[in-house]
Amino acid sequence: MKNLCEYTTIKRMPLSERPREKMLTYGCQSLSNAELLAIILSTGTKDKTAIDLATAMLNMSNEGLRSLTDCTIEELNQIKGVGLAKSSQVIAAVELGRRIALTTKVNNYKIKGPEDVSNLLMEEMRYLKKEAFNIILLNTKHDVIAVENISIGSLNASIVHPREVFNRAIKRSSSGIILAHNHPSGDPKPSGEDINITKRLIEAGNIIGINVLDHVIIGDGTFFSMKEQQLI
Repeated sequence: MKNLCEYTTIKRMPLSERPREKMLTYGCQSLSNAELLAIILSTGTKDKTAIDLATAMLNMSNEGLRSLTDCTIEELNQIKGVGLAKSSQVIAAVELGRRIALTTKVNNYKIKGPEDVSNLLMEEMRYLKKEAFNIILLNTKHDVIAVENISIGSLNASIVHPREVFNRAIKRSSSGIILAHNHPSGDPKPSGEDINITKRLIEAGNIIGINVLDHVIIGDGTFFSMKEQQLI
């Protein structure tokens, strides 16, 4: 019988304490992180409720809910009772939340200096376990058109190619771009490769007519601006 153990356990809870009913009656704000995750998971297993599985996810790291922002399907799948379907549901929900948050920030956001870049991207990028290379597309007034990811992984010339960078900028009619990537170590000091890639992209931008205005490296609560430090 499908999910009998979970169904019986949840049904025995007071009506006002069941996650779905609680959300309908009191709103999302009334739910704990585990309860919200349980709704996304939808069902548990014969041995564990959806809330049990959600709690196990949150206990994977001492960062709790924040750890899900950089978790993989494979990592979640290691939890007993969490298969590929449930892992995919959670990762998809996290990604949708990230995109909504970034889209909301981007609207009518103007870049006046590296601090604005940090304010825009810090919370999204500071806890990532891998390097992510993004570009901020700007119009002539330095309003943000979009933030687009170019690559994930250690920066090198093969994965951060001018073709990929400026193809996005041309499609969105950008007049200028700002490069941004994170250092998982938390130290934003640029490497030699970071500087070489930046200079290469600046040269390509000059030929195309799209200015590379800065390259901001995101650390853990701190950042490094190559323009501010006169490296470009």
